[in-house]
Amino acid sequence: MSPLARSHTMQPITPGAVLQYIKLENRLVLLAWLNSLLGYKRNKDLLADTKGAAEGFDASGRSFLYHHLIGRGSQVKIPAEDLERYDENIRTHLAAINRGRTEPITLRYFQYLAALYTEIVLDRYFNRRAQLLADLNAFVCERNAAKAPGEPPDGEFAESDLTKLACWMATGSGKTLILHLNYHQFLHYTTELPDNILLVTPNEGLSEQHLTELAASGIPARRFDLNHSGLFTGGRNAVQVIEITKLVEEKRGGGVSVPVEAFEGRNLIFVDEGHKGSGGEVWRRYRDALGATGFTFEYSATFGQALSATRNDPLTAEYGKAIVFDYSYRYFYGDGYGKDFRILNLKEDSREEQTEMLLLGNLFSFYEQQRIFQEQADALRPYNLEKPLWVFVGSTVNAVYSENKEKRSDVLTVARFLHHVLENKRGWVVKGIEKLLKGKSGLVTPDGMDIFAGRFESLREPGLASQTLYTDILARLFQSLGGGGLHLCDIRGSAGELGLKAAGAEDYFGLIYIGDTSEFKKLVENDQAGIVLEEDVISGSLFEDINRTDSRVNVLIGAKKFMEGWNSWRVSNMGLLNIGKKEGSQIIQLFGRGVRLRGKGHSLKRSAAIEGTHPPRVRMLETLNIFAVRANYMAQFRDYLEREGVETEETIDLPLFVWANEQFLKRGLVVPRPEEGRDFAKETDLLLEADPVVRVLVDMSVKVQAMESSTVGIQTAEVRAGAGQTIPPESLALVDWERAYLDLLAYKERKGLKNFVIRAEAPRMIIENVNYTLVADEAVVKPSSFAERVLLQEAVTRILRKYADNFYRNRREKWESRNLVYKTLDKSDPNLAFNREVVQERPEGTYVVKVLKSDKELIAAIEKLRKDVDRLRKQETNELPRIYFDRHLYLPLLLEKNDKVHTIPPGLKESEAQFVRDLKAYWDVEKDKSLAGKEVFLLRNLSRGSGVGFFEESGFYPDFILWVVDGKKSQRIVFIEPHGMLHAKAYIHDEKARLHERLPELAKEMGQRSKKKNIMLDSFIISATPHDDLHKRYDNGTWDRNKFAEKHILFQEQKKDYDYIHILFMSMK
Repeated sequence: MSPLARSHTMQPITPGAVLQYIKLENRLVLLAWLNSLLGYKRNKDLLADTKGAAEGFDASGRSFLYHHLIGRGSQVKIPAEDLERYDENIRTHLAAINRGRTEPITLRYFQYLAALYTEIVLDRYFNRRAQLLADLNAFVCERNAAKAPGEPPDGEFAESDLTKLACWMATGSGKTLILHLNYHQFLHYTTELPDNILLVTPNEGLSEQHLTELAASGIPARRFDLNHSGLFTGGRNAVQVIEITKLVEEKRGGGVSVPVEAFEGRNLIFVDEGHKGSGGEVWRRYRDALGATGFTFEYSATFGQALSATRNDPLTAEYGKAIVFDYSYRYFYGDGYGKDFRILNLKEDSREEQTEMLLLGNLFSFYEQQRIFQEQADALRPYNLEKPLWVFVGSTVNAVYSENKEKRSDVLTVARFLHHVLENKRGWVVKGIEKLLKGKSGLVTPDGMDIFAGRFESLREPGLASQTLYTDILARLFQSLGGGGLHLCDIRGSAGELGLKAAGAEDYFGLIYIGDTSEFKKLVENDQAGIVLEEDVISGSLFEDINRTDSRVNVLIGAKKFMEGWNSWRVSNMGLLNIGKKEGSQIIQLFGRGVRLRGKGHSLKRSAAIEGTHPPRVRMLETLNIFAVRANYMAQFRDYLEREGVETEETIDLPLFVWANEQFLKRGLVVPRPEEGRDFAKETDLLLEADPVVRVLVDMSVKVQAMESSTVGIQTAEVRAGAGQTIPPESLALVDWERAYLDLLAYKERKGLKNFVIRAEAPRMIIENVNYTLVADEAVVKPSSFAERVLLQEAVTRILRKYADNFYRNRREKWESRNLVYKTLDKSDPNLAFNREVVQERPEGTYVVKVLKSDKELIAAIEKLRKDVDRLRKQETNELPRIYFDRHLYLPLLLEKNDKVHTIPPGLKESEAQFVRDLKAYWDVEKDKSLAGKEVFLLRNLSRGSGVGFFEESGFYPDFILWVVDGKKSQRIVFIEPHGMLHAKAYIHDEKARLHERLPELAKEMGQRSKKKNIMLDSFIISATPHDDLHKRYDNGTWDRNKFAEKHILFQEQKKDYDYIHILFMSMK
């Protein structure tokens, strides 16, 4: 562990007391003092209060967070003029970092706070040092006085403690950006320039990343060279980058080692993940010498993990005095940043067939992600997701090791599994897929639940046969048409790389990246599995290109050492091979990289934390699947996550049956549904042809992303090169049309479109006659080399696939709109019979309530509530948040409000719940007044697969269906969608908002088909975005509330002169 301190202020020990280790999170004294200056008692209070502030700076140059803090008045103990000065400094330093960037950085709220706290400390250290020390020790005294009897006190600060600051920040939260700001902050405040500025990293891979990122921020930097050291070598105030492993106490002989004495004078030291690669107490002595007359900044995502592992109490106390900001993983994840994750672990005593079933389950999970990524490519583009990658991480550099005097290889375990999948002897893979789809893998939890039960919903829905899915797996993941076995190829031009390809395939689908390939190849030769060894003297490095968008590599098997300095946004599945407890911190680093997410609009957030509707299944791609074979560190990993406040334990599923109001269902309510017994795929043979109405947009623009994006996240600099165009006639002669045709046929088969007829001449006819826009560089449409012809072929393939999708949807929608009828609502309707196939005890719809198994008290409370049916339906209590509205067609109606409880389907979001409350209040007041003689009924409309949807192309499933029934005269069905609209399209292009324009004609057609009269359809958008924020986006801000209401967009506001529920009902008269 790399210490920050050179002295230890030991805590006094009460006679007879038991010496206990206090975790780092309870020792953050410096941070607690800083929080108190802004009027916050706890770190989570600070973060909760400030995260809602807008990002960036206003027209006057002041940040919105500055205004928020000033608004706290007397709670803030820092003079306003000081806060203003700090704010200006941060803005100036950020401008320096942004100067050379194509896309400027915007600070997230926690990044701003980290910079602000550093400003406060540096200002006082350089200008009022004695007062800073006195203030800190006065705070320590107060803090100790408030401790319980027997609780160990905090030690006092010494002056030497003030020269060390540390940032505890989750991977992906922008540690590198904070480092760059700290560089400018220190040089701004210091009265004497340092003799050396050093950035110490764990390995060469991270050194290279830092050099690239420093260059992007305009900070002079170079690798340390013993022969050319000094502050002005490489530019004024240049940062010298060196690995921890190259530092030694005394130079002996040649080599690349650097003696600590080479850095004489005042040193400014930045340390990135110093506890990785460090040599215990020896490294501590290096650090003592380096920082003897200087200042140190340190950055890590795993301070707590590393310190808990050492259980070094004095060292933990030192970090408690140095950590200036804590935005560790608990806060990062809690704010909605990064991916969700799933963890599966197979114990050591597992049989081979169990290991292979676990691996098959994870292969199937990975396939599901790949399929979603490819088939929803355009819808997912705003979410900045990369093509999924399946990564296995081994403990040792060499794949072969000895255990009980026998040669072992976990890498071979994976290679054999891949070989067995490609062979599919006796159809075991197809049978295994069948078991996985049914949730009967044979791998069960202690309470008998199959670990894959309820998974793979998107693969079950289309009803594809297991053999069809296997064929598609071969095509998508293995670049193979028929399997046959695994070929392992030694890539001569790239040391340590073994390419993986299927028998007969042209492209590599995977890569083994280890140290000594020769020993591993001998093991493969002696193995009886049948893996074929080959040599490849032509191909270049597969590993170097793995992050390219055109990389064909889907599987990476690597040694931990080689992957520590590796960054990739692609990791979606992580397999751990023979990982022991000692690798805990390093694997958590890999975990941190795996859960990073660019997010929609480069927000870093997963879609579940972003308001609005999102593409179906996007959450599958925002989930990191972690699984382990012979991995013993899982308990430690679980402890880490739970200490971080992230729940990892298993949940119990409790069925909660809903009660459908049968009296309401007898009122003859109707709902649009496809006519029973009709099936587009069975009734219609569809010929693919050119249709000018069907439009296609394919984006193949070249995207150049600055390296710093991999660390800073939202600061991704993305430059697009390319313009909208079509392929010129002369380039069409360069296309392999037979290949395009065969690819389109294979695509059709993978999607299970059995009624889709595609003729051989269709691809060229479509390209020559349909309306498509290809956003690409000119080299794509006018190739001048073989490599560019490959891009042209890819462009044609993508246009054809997209066109085929849109054409098929268009024709199916036309068919469905001609065959929708009014169906009388009953208990079998999918909106009332949800989860019936999961919980088959009773015919009612059923919520599946997920609760942590350890929360016995909550489980007991919910069980009690399940039995007390009257209370469940008619009261609103906290153990299971819900709304009681007696006009809803079923009860209870659950809310998505309690972090301890998750339900399927999810409870109502806040904007949805507010609509129900407002509707209930209006009904209670007006039912005997303006609504006299009418009846109102409400039903929550579920999403795709259960709910009533319009125009599958846009996948619009409004959140609620409202019936207003006027005796036996008429029935008005109103589809209502409450949601935020900041990211809505312009009205003329917004199919959701304009649905109300199309519904009258649809109602008329359905009435004729159903032979039902006096039924009207309508729709409204209820905007959670206030009018003052939204109107600027519509016709240059000219729309007032009346104009929005005219277009059936209402604001979720209830004032004297504006009540959206009242306007909704008045519009029906």
